[in-house]
Amino acid sequence: MPDQNPPTPTLAGPTSANPARADLPRVVGFLGASGVMIGVMIGSGIFRTPPEIAKHLASPTLILLARVLGGALSLAGALTYTELATMFPQSGGIYVFLREGYGRATAFVFGWTYMLVTKPAAAAGIAFVSAENINLLLGTHWNVRITTSVILAVLTGLNILGVRSSTRLGVVLTALKLLALLAIVVLGLMHALDVVHLGDTRPLPHWPASSDPPRSLWSAIAPVMAAVMWTYDGWSDVGAIAGEVKTPSRTLPRLFAINTLAVTALYVGVNAIYLFLVPLDTMRGMDNIAPHALGLLLGSAGATAVTVIIILSTVGSSHASVMTGARVSFAQARDGLLFGFLGKVHPRFQTPYVSLLVQLALSLLAVWLLGTFSKLADSFVFTMWIFYGLAGLAIFLLRARRPAAERPFRCPGYPVVPALFVLSALAMTVLAIADNPWVCAAWIRVILLGFPVFGAWDTLRRN
Repeated sequence: MPDQNPPTPTLAGPTSANPARADLPRVVGFLGASGVMIGVMIGSGIFRTPPEIAKHLASPTLILLARVLGGALSLAGALTYTELATMFPQSGGIYVFLREGYGRATAFVFGWTYMLVTKPAAAAGIAFVSAENINLLLGTHWNVRITTSVILAVLTGLNILGVRSSTRLGVVLTALKLLALLAIVVLGLMHALDVVHLGDTRPLPHWPASSDPPRSLWSAIAPVMAAVMWTYDGWSDVGAIAGEVKTPSRTLPRLFAINTLAVTALYVGVNAIYLFLVPLDTMRGMDNIAPHALGLLLGSAGATAVTVIIILSTVGSSHASVMTGARVSFAQARDGLLFGFLGKVHPRFQTPYVSLLVQLALSLLAVWLLGTFSKLADSFVFTMWIFYGLAGLAIFLLRARRPAAERPFRCPGYPVVPALFVLSALAMTVLAIADNPWVCAAWIRVILLGFPVFGAWDTLRRN
């Protein structure tokens, strides 16, 4: 059936997409889109990053302030992207912002990197953690790559069957992991206040500071904020399904702001409980704090609870990542910047099924070529911060070039709020290069290669 709610036409200009083209049906409400957004944000980072941050800071208060700062910077980005998303409520998210702000060449390069590297590696990396923890939960020794491949195939199939069913699954998975994290906060508070004794009944430490600061505060800023921002990453992905969101001018502002604030509050609460339960000196020697923390709260059942929570978190994050990633390739193909078959919509399910299948193939390739979480993660974190910053900068360009354009939502605190976000993206990019210049140089070459590829593509298309 034809789309009954066509996207708002973009303003006329050399970089605008064809306003006559149909987008995907607008069937996603606030709850379903929240499941996608929070689903991407809450993955494995909330369990993996606290020990890493503890290695660099000696004060629990500073650690929580870093979490709050990360949430504030994410909110600045969310408010910036809300203005752009309500101006151009189309499938594609950051791709659309780059197309409207910089033109087709930059948008092509982002889509090229996103399709070949970013999303396949992201979805595969998170699913890889799921597969590892499934073995841990069941006591099996299944091949992690095979299990990861099965997870990705199942999630892709569910996404092909319809956006309504996909978002419903996303809501269920997100609700379960939110409840699990809230349970950690509630049980931790009850235990700390001596309301109940669960598991280990030894006296709890009371907000202990480390007696031996591991490094100066100035030198700790870079690694700490890199870990913090990694935990919040994913808030922007919901923009990729803006073309399927009902009444985007009203839904998108609430979506970006409320969910970013909610995740920030949850992260601060969970980390506060970690810090009450586990001394910093002990935390620094761990790879994952959650088993120890829940062991104190639930005793022998803690390890099983942690494994279940991690599986829920990572499967939910992979599911949302699969959904949002394919929308970028779909939008790019509809603009004539990728092969036309990637823009096909399933006649029955009204989903971008070809883009989903191609993304699956590339994700499986990443799983079998790279094969570890760290390699998969390194492949997408660096490239995304470059484009995060460029997309945020587009708000300044569009305000200058199109002052009379309709803006259903205007970013509060402009120009300070978007400037803070752009500067944070620049800082993350510089920190990544300083930390691993050779790996970053390889991915910079992949990005730059996109420009001559665009030139060849555009020449062939015109001829």
